[in-house]
Amino acid sequence: MRTGSLYTFLTALILTPTTAWATQVQLPNLAFPYDTTRDRQDVIQIFSDSYEAYRKFAFGHDEVAPLSQTALDPRNGWGATIVDAMSTMYIMGLTDYFNEARDFVRNIDFSNPRTSGTVSVFESTIRYIGGLLSAYELSGEGDSFMVDKARQLADKLTFAWAPGGTVPYGFVDFGSNSPQQATSNIAEAGTLTLEWSRLSKHCGNDTYRRLAESAALRIANNPSPLPGLPAQGIDPSTGQPVGGYVTWGGGSDSYLEYLIKYARLSNTDDHTFADAWYTAVDSSVLYLMRESTVGQHQYLADYDDDKRIRHVGSHLACFYAGNWLLGGRLAGNETIVNWALQLNEACWNTYSSDATGIGLETFAFASSDGGYTGSVSGVPAAQLPFYLKHGYYVTGPSYIQRPEVLESNFYAWRTTGNPTYLDRARSAVESFKTYLNTSTGFAGIQDVNSKNPTKIDDTESFWFAEVLKYLYLTFDDPKHISLDDYVFNTEAHPLKAPQAKDTYGTGKLRPSTTSKFAYRPGALPEVSPKTTVGMVVQDVLKGLPIRKRETSMIRTRHKTRHH
Repeated sequence: MRTGSLYTFLTALILTPTTAWATQVQLPNLAFPYDTTRDRQDVIQIFSDSYEAYRKFAFGHDEVAPLSQTALDPRNGWGATIVDAMSTMYIMGLTDYFNEARDFVRNIDFSNPRTSGTVSVFESTIRYIGGLLSAYELSGEGDSFMVDKARQLADKLTFAWAPGGTVPYGFVDFGSNSPQQATSNIAEAGTLTLEWSRLSKHCGNDTYRRLAESAALRIANNPSPLPGLPAQGIDPSTGQPVGGYVTWGGGSDSYLEYLIKYARLSNTDDHTFADAWYTAVDSSVLYLMRESTVGQHQYLADYDDDKRIRHVGSHLACFYAGNWLLGGRLAGNETIVNWALQLNEACWNTYSSDATGIGLETFAFASSDGGYTGSVSGVPAAQLPFYLKHGYYVTGPSYIQRPEVLESNFYAWRTTGNPTYLDRARSAVESFKTYLNTSTGFAGIQDVNSKNPTKIDDTESFWFAEVLKYLYLTFDDPKHISLDDYVFNTEAHPLKAPQAKDTYGTGKLRPSTTSKFAYRPGALPEVSPKTTVGMVVQDVLKGLPIRKRETSMIRTRHKTRHH
């Protein structure tokens, strides 16, 4: 239970605006302290080298395997890299690539997957629908076929909702137009509002917005284990929570991310979204925030089914710093902003402390209340020297081209103007050039603490959509794709935002529903890297030999956020 005095004190700090420009996100008159032309060129070169490898060995397929120089189709074979990369191409001014992509998109048949198996509602929404609508808006809204293609896909994905249901299932069989009936999670079900509402706007059919909103509102209004922080699992057949696990990491992340982003993008008069986000932040500070015993790094821990704190972190979860910077600025609240910057420092520490200067997949830490992670109760002896030096220790050593730390670094630069964040982005570019470069593009690595790491034979589509876009925009004119003019979906596709309202939400926390929360056991969907490369990464984490590449599509996901 909260203590009354602590609750009142923190609530007053978090929810009271403290600046005169409450809804201005970017620092006014932001300017570079040095010339960043070369930095932008470096990022464009990485993009071009990566994309040329894709064009040569995998064009029209979802991803390229740069080491074996073959194609992969983990996203139903519709050309995920092409669609995911289009908004970045346009932003970078890569006109030839963009025009080629436009021509390709004209001929995609989203009603007919090119691979066997089901179609992910979440992944298809953030990559394909989000990518198409962003490219449509950025390029002047002249290519109506992009909206038509997004609608074609969305019409098939609507079969994820059972008749009378408010929460979609996670996967749809396009052959039978029926959902795969299984437990979902709140990130899969609650990360549709940005894309589907924007689709409604462009095609004049409000059905898509209503479906997406109904799912997010059901999650927000369900009883929760902690105030404002829903259980990760959800049963689409009933709309009820499954389990009681709470995290800002994979499986929950982008539901929380979209609460404040949807409020901003839509300017909705429904205060549920903004108030639910503020309540989640308040609850996270009170219940999840932990400081490492070494380095005094601030992390958001997990809360498990047994109501125990798990001292774990992940690259995926590190989006929270950027998300809190956005919401804190919209609230005009420096307390949230300062917490966000501290969270950002801890996440960057996982880059600067690793041998390659690149962040790892998962990590753990200890705080004053212990070091329980779900499997161990303290820092393992073999990891103790590393922990005592860096304030975290390694539980998953790979880097699979994730964006979240650099995403938050981008928000930190745009909101504060501190040149440290430019220097960090430059450092990441140099590390990528040194350790991810291959003779045919760029690839992930299996161990960020090896100066000669084994590479992972895959170039993720979100490498183009997210990592390279956030890096480029960090070095680009701050007025270009301003955070006051655009809202990024969880795949970093910018959508044009209306003029901001004066305030978002009521300024009050939502009533706690924890007394009504009932634990319901059930299996949760896997939250993991996707497809065949995901299987390789999981083997590495388990210390198993690397298996040969599979050719069939495996229905897992790279994230349930981005990230």
